[in-house]
Amino acid sequence: MTRIYVLHYRQDDPKKCTALKMVRFRVARLIYSLRGMPKKAVVLNPFGTKVLTPLDRDLILKYGLVVIDVSWKEGLSILRRIKERNCRVLPLLIAANPTNYGKPTKLSSAEAVMAALYIIGEIDEAMRIASLFKWGEVFIKLNYELLEAYRKSKTYEEVLEIQREFLRRSLEGQGRSRL
Repeated sequence: MTRIYVLHYRQDDPKKCTALKMVRFRVARLIYSLRGMPKKAVVLNPFGTKVLTPLDRDLILKYGLVVIDVSWKEGLSILRRIKERNCRVLPLLIAANPTNYGKPTKLSSAEAVMAALYIIGEIDEAMRIASLFKWGEVFIKLNYELLEAYRKSKTYEEVLEIQREFLRRSLEGQGRSRL
């Protein structure tokens, strides 16, 4: 089982916090400071410079996965300051959580973990976490085509190309719907 860590900044309503729910169900460990993070763990950060790919599987399985739980409204400055060596940004995905449904890249902590696990091929673990949330399986279904493409990719460049192609098709679809 993959070691998952939640770097928690106490910015969200604890009752709605997906990261704390993962901790309550013992699929993640709670940490409160950067010093508490395992040194070589992969850190999910939307301001990372490298995209997460299946190539990160060995690092994640060996050292763990850290999700930084901050509010999208208040925590962006914290995320910008975190410059860990193994920071990864998730490739483009669509949120299914009730707060940000349908918004590209505005994932909850749980969605970020599900996506990361799916992309590195730990699909059963991703589905186990998805089952903890009413909308968890909706997230997987909504992003299935992208998650599968990312999971099968062999290089960072391939993941970026998948994103570009998805955006191109989405924009073409929007143009047609306006006619």
